[in-house]
Amino acid sequence: MIGLRQLNAAAAALPPARILGIDPGSQRTGIGIIEVDAAGAARHIFHGAIKLTDNESFALRLKQIFEDIGAIIEAHQPTEVAIERVFMAKNADSALKLGQARGAAICAVVSRDLSVAEYAPKEIKQAVVGGGGADKTQIQHMVGVLLQLPGKLQADAADALAIALTHAHTRATMQRIGIPRTAWRRRR
Repeated sequence: MIGLRQLNAAAAALPPARILGIDPGSQRTGIGIIEVDAAGAARHIFHGAIKLTDNESFALRLKQIFEDIGAIIEAHQPTEVAIERVFMAKNADSALKLGQARGAAICAVVSRDLSVAEYAPKEIKQAVVGGGGADKTQIQHMVGVLLQLPGKLQADAADALAIALTHAHTRATMQRIGIPRTAWRRRR
């Protein structure tokens, strides 16, 4: 039987990380970067939203996602990246555009030799708010509380920070229990 001391030692062995969270979108893509120390404490580094609606075509939006995320990676040097998994939208065209925006973001990340962890919207809400049915306002509030940020966060940036926080929590849990995420995640 593993004792509490062994669990704490395993958690302490987790290296610090700078985590980039990405909330992909075809009109705005949220970006959030946090730093997590060896003890698991998270600290805000950067957040914002890439506004894409000024582009003449959808192809130029995808290019902007790729280039802007690349520039953010170069500027902030994340060591780990997490992105929201595509969910089924009521509108097929919207879902397709979201998937393409997500693909542009993933290409920007992997072209810089970083791996990408993916999280479903319910997983993110569960990790940050405590319930899979949380709304945007609850996420904005809890992200602000967890990262000690003053004022109301822009929704896409808050979602991106929530994705980064989810990854920080998940990587610590995986370290503590010693098995990969795929082994303990419920299949949907």
